[in-house]
Amino acid sequence: MSVVKINRKVDLKDAKEQVEKATRRIALLHLSYAKTIIEELGPEKGERLILKAIKNYGKRVGSSVKEEVNKKGLENIPENYREDLPVYGMNERAEKTNVNGKKGHRSYGCVLANLWQELGEEEIGRLYCYVDPAKYMAYNPDYALVHTKCIPDGDEFCEFVIRETTEQEKKDFTDDNEDWTYIDTDR
Repeated sequence: MSVVKINRKVDLKDAKEQVEKATRRIALLHLSYAKTIIEELGPEKGERLILKAIKNYGKRVGSSVKEEVNKKGLENIPENYREDLPVYGMNERAEKTNVNGKKGHRSYGCVLANLWQELGEEEIGRLYCYVDPAKYMAYNPDYALVHTKCIPDGDEFCEFVIRETTEQEKKDFTDDNEDWTYIDTDR
């Protein structure tokens, strides 16, 4: 193994490349666990367990963001959500947009989705994307961050909006036995 000298200052291009490398590893880790679980338990039980793990992961992310917001004495409302992903290197570019009259954003060239496409594993990779509504509902169950478009679903970019949740969605998200993935839509 070669030794890499660490500089105190890193240019933006190099920083993006480093985040992209780490993100590709996360995408591979997700695929490895997911495929192993599906092989061991079969498609139906395997997918259910993967989604349970993704929900748990999302809850941990959302709870962490909620804790930071609370430390600042702020309310857990959408305007106070602090982004939990790196600004650089996760995608080629991102932009704010308007989706059916709602504030939203688009992400082009998601590193995770690109890798899943390269490997022909979009369907299993897509299970990871359910972390988005899960993290947001853990932050505040009255809202979900949902995909209106998603690269692993065949779209050219990922597009998200924040929308209010229903009482049924809150119940289904909380109940470990219920399918909660339907929440990831902009009704």
